[in-house]
Amino acid sequence: MSEGRPTVAVLGGTGDLGSGLARRWARAGYPLVIGSRGAEKAEAAAAELNTRSGRSDIRGMANPEAAAAADIVVMTVPWSSHASTIESVRAACQGKIFVDTTVPLEPPKVGTVQLPSEGCAAVIAQRLLGEGVQVVSAFQDVAAAKLQDEDLEIECDVLVCGDKAAARDAVMALVEAAGLRGWHAGPLANSAAAEALTSVLITLNRRYKIEGAGIRITGKPGV
Repeated sequence: MSEGRPTVAVLGGTGDLGSGLARRWARAGYPLVIGSRGAEKAEAAAAELNTRSGRSDIRGMANPEAAAAADIVVMTVPWSSHASTIESVRAACQGKIFVDTTVPLEPPKVGTVQLPSEGCAAVIAQRLLGEGVQVVSAFQDVAAAKLQDEDLEIECDVLVCGDKAAARDAVMALVEAAGLRGWHAGPLANSAAAEALTSVLITLNRRYKIEGAGIRITGKPGV
């Protein structure tokens, strides 16, 4: 079932976004490791996902061990835990692709764009992890609640930013496996647009009573 697919660790895999992505990748047959700050919580989430997906091979570990066991590391933690989580897994991520889904939201004004002075969260992640890690930014604009239903067709595109085309390609495959449409959106610095867009979508949700607004790219790609 998982032949030829990379092992994916979902750090923060017990939260809404992480568990939603994990459910969809489990269904797509990816080897998975659920990561959390505590191994016990991760193990419980992995056991639940095994039962839900009819599998027995999904594992749960503390974040550093989960990162070490994977080929691709996906971090789905809140902004407040961004730097500390990266520091805890830095050594385990060397030589790997690291997918940062983080949005720099500063409560209570989460509907206001508040990008950090460095430009965006993904650029900070690259600086903290070092040149030995290929950081790719994705999934900031997808409503976590919608990912929870594996059968739901989500009308939302995903912007994928990264400095290495091959790394972006690998993440594009994960986007498609989650039932979404991805777009190569340029270098990692362009993640600032995706991260800022999240606050705009939150504002739209509130103003127009939308349950999880997303974006769609219009136009048809040329041959």
